[in-house]
Amino acid sequence: MALRHFALAALLGLSLAACEEERYRGSARHNIPIPSATYTLMSEKGMSKSQPILIRSYKKESELEVWKKRADGKYALLKTYPMCRWSGQLGPKMREGDRMAPEGFYAITPAQMNPNSSFYVSFNMGYPNAYDRAHGRTGAHLMVHGACSSAGCYSMTDDQIGELYALVREAHNGGQRAVQMQAYPFRMTPENLAKHRLDPNIAFWKNLKEGSDFFEVAKDEPAVSVAGGRYAFNRDGSQIDSSITQAVAQKRQQDEIQVAALVSKGTPAVKLIYDDGDQHSSFKRQLAQSGADSMNRSVAWGSRDVGISRVDSLIGPRVVVLDEKGRTKATVRAESAENDAVLAAVSSAQIEEAKPVVAAAPAAKPAAAQPAAKPASDAATQVAKATTGAATPTPIQTASAEPAQPSFYQRALSFVPLLGGSSEAKEQAPIASTVPETPQTVTAPLPPRRSSTLRTSQLQQPDAAYASQPVAR
Repeated sequence: MALRHFALAALLGLSLAACEEERYRGSARHNIPIPSATYTLMSEKGMSKSQPILIRSYKKESELEVWKKRADGKYALLKTYPMCRWSGQLGPKMREGDRMAPEGFYAITPAQMNPNSSFYVSFNMGYPNAYDRAHGRTGAHLMVHGACSSAGCYSMTDDQIGELYALVREAHNGGQRAVQMQAYPFRMTPENLAKHRLDPNIAFWKNLKEGSDFFEVAKDEPAVSVAGGRYAFNRDGSQIDSSITQAVAQKRQQDEIQVAALVSKGTPAVKLIYDDGDQHSSFKRQLAQSGADSMNRSVAWGSRDVGISRVDSLIGPRVVVLDEKGRTKATVRAESAENDAVLAAVSSAQIEEAKPVVAAAPAAKPAAAQPAAKPASDAATQVAKATTGAATPTPIQTASAEPAQPSFYQRALSFVPLLGGSSEAKEQAPIASTVPETPQTVTAPLPPRRSSTLRTSQLQQPDAAYASQPVAR
């Protein structure tokens, strides 16, 4: 029995180290059906299973969208899926082992579909693409898969990835040669661009926004190429209607005006620092209420044997408020479900120059021997109230105050049956009263090499590609 548990733990450790796929024979999951409810939804929206689709993902919001082309040739939103897990930080993947999920424009061909994934089913995003290779970025086998566990991938529940896989497969079978996936750090709104204007990746994100703007105006996928180290759109010689070109330029100009207006009104620049990615708030509530079993039913292992990657990191990002020179003014810690409220409070507040501070939820009462705390400013009160959700505003704690109370994850851990073991919480390290300004480096083992025949730029016929997936060694 002890040997069995040791072998199981070793297998699980390898699975969480990277998004590499261990394959096995005899699976028929390539024929997984589209759920009947999704068929009904497609019918209501004037869509069919064989029409082309397009995928858009957003890290900060932890959401993934599927758009489908209708009879008029325009894409319309079919469905938005809450994302169960992504790892790393906002920003593009740079090198193998950095735990970053890719950002950019990718193409999913039939050859990249994997019905035999250890993470139920999956498809390869196609990283590194031409842009990534032009910038010397490394890494491979970056997937959208199930099991709600990520080390550089976009991870869904098994039910979600089964539905996504079936939608992509049917689009391929209907004649779509490659499904475009647009992977973004956040929704490309003026508010997000204003808040993240001092991020080192802002030039790259504005380049991504060019493709996003075209799609949102034209409701058609942009033709993507690389020129001068940047993404270039619609330079393949195809004719774009002049009215669309003009509307895209007008949208870009209006968004830039809105960004400038938000900055002039005092919207502070912020930086989000994640311990190791995040997940949609709906899954955090589910994890607290029902445990990990409710989100996964992996075929490779029993549902109780599928772990959640870096569960200790599921407490939301630190929101670092910056001055216009990029220096830290304040730091608040927020759970994922409250991020938008925190950012809204920060955006509407005029935060005075101060040393870095941390918001506690809730704040401990000062000891009798300590002097009474100085009343917090209105801005601090807004931030603390948004963070705690309490009716009574809680002052932001300074670095010398008592440590913050247990996080969302720590409060829920005592009744989450992790990895099929005891639900008793393990001893946690003390919570620091201050937060480092930059994330700690995480070193992940490199995945084993897989057969080079899996990743190929040569397009196969859909049926042949699905039927001839190689077995990784």
